Amino acid sequence: PALADSWDYDKASKTFTFRLNPRAKWHDERPVTADDVVFTLGYFRKHPYSFIKLADISEARAKDAHTVLIRLSKPYAPFLTVLAATMPILPRHIWESVADPRKYSDPNAFIGSGPYLFRDFNKTKGTYLYEAFAHYYQGRPKVDRLIYLRTGNPLISLINKETDLASIRPEMAGQLAKKGMTVIKDEHGWLKKLMINHKKEPLNDRRFRQALAYAISQREIVEKGHRGFATPASYGLLSIDHEMYNPAVPTYPYDPKKASGLIESLGFTKGADGFFQKNGKKLTLNLLCSTITAGGQSVADRDGEIVKSQLEKIGIAVDLVTMEQTTTDSRIKGWNFDLAISGHGGITGDPVILNEMILSTYGGGSVNSSRYDENPDLNRLLEKSVVEMDQNKRKGLVYEIQKIFALDLPAVPLYYPHGFSAYNPQKGVHWFYTKGGIAKGIPISQNKMALLR
Repeated sequence: PALADSWDYDKASKTFTFRLNPRAKWHDERPVTADDVVFTLGYFRKHPYSFIKLADISEARAKDAHTVLIRLSKPYAPFLTVLAATMPILPRHIWESVADPRKYSDPNAFIGSGPYLFRDFNKTKGTYLYEAFAHYYQGRPKVDRLIYLRTGNPLISLINKETDLASIRPEMAGQLAKKGMTVIKDEHGWLKKLMINHKKEPLNDRRFRQALAYAISQREIVEKGHRGFATPASYGLLSIDHEMYNPAVPTYPYDPKKASGLIESLGFTKGADGFFQKNGKKLTLNLLCSTITAGGQSVADRDGEIVKSQLEKIGIAVDLVTMEQTTTDSRIKGWNFDLAISGHGGITGDPVILNEMILSTYGGGSVNSSRYDENPDLNRLLEKSVVEMDQNKRKGLVYEIQKIFALDLPAVPLYYPHGFSAYNPQKGVHWFYTKGGIAKGIPISQNKMALLR
């Protein structure tokens, strides 16, 4: 966490020790103390904060004014990233008298300890105003004010210098660079994949799922659907930029002949119409695809159309069903589908994302999760990876998890879309994306260290 000057972990007692920076202050000039940290943990037990998990913390106590000890009930490898670096610390002198945080809107509710103070939110315009905190413990920020605003056209806003930083579409990058803007590219932190209902035949046979992978050209989807502004995904899920990415996972180069051979090995034969059939019944799969907004209109996701075309080329009839996102999600959650196009982020963050995107017992059964509990070896490795505190040993487990996932393919990873932002370098702030994202891998180009002197 940013407030800690240093930390260490004692394996025997399962205890993290954090030493807070003694110069850290709240925006009302009160010191930030270990007691604030202990209070925050207790407060979130009474009033749960959905982004963190406290179940594995058995004790938190202040050793002195600036040293806090947090003991775990069992080892929890993602602790630093998904809890310690994600949990906001609350000033006890303000929040200890707040009985219902959801109804608390007093100005003191906005007091924090970061480099900027919240000053205003314009509900009509959707703008936020922040001002530099002169007594920030790492020094007064070099920019006096931050204003967050909405813009319907980031390209024009940047060119006209109405804004100094914005997320942009990949095709804008070249034009903005010519106008003197600095363009920065994010890691591959977001994944699009083909969800599979592995609970029904023939999708419950991994040979059939592997056939789907051979039948799908990731490169064609990238070129035709995204004009090259994406990268084919690893079949092991984790981003190719992740420090625990396994480059040796099984691959499925586009091979229609091999795909057809695998399907034939399952007893299917080609009919006169060129489609596979079995016992006189044509092999037909429904493919769910959500509408997306383009040019102010709702249109079908191009990925679904391309996948449908690729599968039909090898003899799998596909019924493409395009619906609103909420309807698609509902059908996936209810296992009322065969195939579905889905996407999510977090794959450059802590590898616990693998547990959440594979098992039904993690992540609240997310609509983006394969909910694949059928492989006991995979389950064992996933559970073990969460309690392995040695990073090198954990990396070995994560490597093996990616390998098994790529063999079983309860979902077929498709591609990582490219993410870009552009900024005006004349303002003296050189923005950058945070490696691994923040919290559980959320991509952001506004690392506050860019604002410090």
